[in-house]
Amino acid sequence: ALKVPEARYDEVMVQVNALPQVAHNYRREHSLNMWFVLATETPERIDQVITAIERDTGYPVHNMPKQEEFFVGLRFEA
Repeated sequence: ALKVPEARYDEVMVQVNALPQVAHNYRREHSLNMWFVLATETPERIDQVITAIERDTGYPVHNMPKQEEFFVGLRFEA
């Protein structure tokens, strides 16, 4: 998550969304107003992507790694 000033929100959103590791990005009504999910080939790559986001945007990333993984099965009747 990032805390982005409203005046720069759209600009930073474009920067973050340009990264292929960003699965989705959404606005929250919170002091940390930009939340996004990173998907990388290896867990170690997450830190590299976070460092790139911080460098490119100038804002610290608040990393909140998942604590548990859930799988939702979706089935359609034939």
